Amino acid sequence: MTNKEEIQIVIITGMSGAGKTVAVQSFEDLGYFCVDNLPPALIPKFVDLLKGSNGTMNKVALVIDLRGKAFFDHLFEAIDIISNTTNIQLEMQILFLDAKDAKLVQRYKETRRSHPLAKNGLPLEGIKKERELLEELKGRAQQIIDTTEMKPIQLRERIIQRFKTTDRHPFSINLMSFGFKYGIPIDADLVFDVRFLPNPHYVDHLRPKTGLNEEVSSYVLKWSETQTFIEKLRDLLTYMLPQYKREGKSQVVIGIGCTGGKHRSVTLAEYFGEAFSSEYVMHVSHRDIEKGKEKST
Repeated sequence: MTNKEEIQIVIITGMSGAGKTVAVQSFEDLGYFCVDNLPPALIPKFVDLLKGSNGTMNKVALVIDLRGKAFFDHLFEAIDIISNTTNIQLEMQILFLDAKDAKLVQRYKETRRSHPLAKNGLPLEGIKKERELLEELKGRAQQIIDTTEMKPIQLRERIIQRFKTTDRHPFSINLMSFGFKYGIPIDADLVFDVRFLPNPHYVDHLRPKTGLNEEVSSYVLKWSETQTFIEKLRDLLTYMLPQYKREGKSQVVIGIGCTGGKHRSVTLAEYFGEAFSSEYVMHVSHRDIEKGKEKST
């Protein structure tokens, strides 16, 4: 019995104007064989071609752009067909790029492009139609990235961090601190609210500092409420993370939020990043730590 050939496919899709061009360039930099706007009906035949490449094209990124409801019906059929292929070991993910409506309108105005679903109308009309059309596809995506506040270089860095490989994907944990006042991260798998913990914002000499400062982190961690929360969350993650890994996920994004994303959430993201560093590949980021410095959390 021969070993199954391993093929990794990433389908890049999402809202028009959300960054698919940057995304496909990023995958090219990662060594993926990239195909732009391959008709979904041809995906199973394309996979057959990959099987004969002797491993030279075992990492592929396919950009699927908006073409209409029938187009995406074909995509779902193709996904089902190749998912049931038995003579290859296939790892397939859908990467969905999203952004808030106001930002998409702004991007269309800056580029002076018309929306594909509103050639002679307002961009917002096309955006609303597109959201409705893509709703089911977004629900099937394994990866969702909100590019509203991202510059192209930041999107590129996010994709490289998530999809870079050696021979195989390591299972990694992305811990992200954030402020609820700026919105919940759209790409988080798990979100924990720590706004109930004592707030350094109300201590004058701590207010301008962040959770990266030892004085602030010591203040946050010294309370019994914090220690109880840490104990219970660590027990929960100790149980859940191996289940995610066993299920086949390559990474889990955990959001820890306080009011402004500067003190409590930063402290705890750093704490858990260190606590699990011996067991998993950990990435810790602080989305909102630079925002609202004059107001703090």
